[in-house]
Amino acid sequence: MPQPTLHTERLLLVPLAEQHIELEVELDSDPEVMRFLTGRASTRAEVLASHARRMALGRQVDGLGFWMAFEAPKGDPAGDEFVGLMMLPPAHGPDQPDDPTVSDLGYRLLRRHWRKGLAGEASRALLRHAFDTVGQSRVIAQTMAVNTASRALMTSVGMRHVRTYYPQWDDPLPGSEQGEVEYEITRAMWRS
Repeated sequence: MPQPTLHTERLLLVPLAEQHIELEVELDSDPEVMRFLTGRASTRAEVLASHARRMALGRQVDGLGFWMAFEAPKGDPAGDEFVGLMMLPPAHGPDQPDDPTVSDLGYRLLRRHWRKGLAGEASRALLRHAFDTVGQSRVIAQTMAVNTASRALMTSVGMRHVRTYYPQWDDPLPGSEQGEVEYEITRAMWRS
């Protein structure tokens, strides 16, 4: 199954492709957007490397991957304004399970689109796709414990906190001493 284009009430989610690189550069060049990931803006070379990794992950499990989100009011078939990057790749990190039925939910929005409910709207569409179309058994999401906005979003889409863990970092970000958190939602939780 190819990765589909998804629609929500206000968004058009288009599978990540080569033509989106400049939008990824725009997104990752904001240090506030990257605050809980790297703590600084990404260089163009770093974004290109990340794009290549994303494209490779998007080929591992049919239907999973990365989407570029555009504002597209209901009834408008083409999104115009770039909103951000929405993620639903197979779980793949060092602190994640090696299981093709588990995917990793993520989101990154341009700052001007924060606090509009768009990340939650896109996340619910991705969860629906994960469980109802792809057949995933579980979706997880991880962030720094101090990232209260992301944790609130995870809870709002029905995810529950399952653990706090303390990875070792070569160059820890402020707040890393409080650890990382993992949230999850299972197919059974989604359906109830």
